[in-house]
Amino acid sequence: MDSMMRNQVRELVNLLPQLISIRNKWVFKIKCQADGMIDKFKARSVVKGFTQIEGVDYEKSFSHVVRISSIHLLLVLVAYLDLELIQDVKTTFLNGGLEEEIYMDQTLGFLSKGQENKICRLKRSIYGLNSQTVS
Repeated sequence: MDSMMRNQVRELVNLLPQLISIRNKWVFKIKCQADGMIDKFKARSVVKGFTQIEGVDYEKSFSHVVRISSIHLLLVLVAYLDLELIQDVKTTFLNGGLEEEIYMDQTLGFLSKGQENKICRLKRSIYGLNSQTVS
């Protein structure tokens, strides 16, 4: 949720009769170390994109991806030039803007006080969403 707030993924808007909001859910995962010991507990808020209807809620589903050959080239250049590479892929998915107007219910456990009747207008793509993202 911190990543979603930092990346300004959503904004609260009034629920209007003509707006349809998509529900969301929490996905929990236990990350383990190589020896099987628990390293950390992870939680992710995802939208239930399977409830969207193609042609009604979105036109096509597309997210930019990187070709593996581009990654190989980058790694070769970093090694050849003796550079340091710092990467953060924790929130990569949250960087894509949206072409459509998509609304989502507020995430359970993170309802904004005094604004419980509002819904979220998504400004960026999140996990589970069927939509076309723009860079």
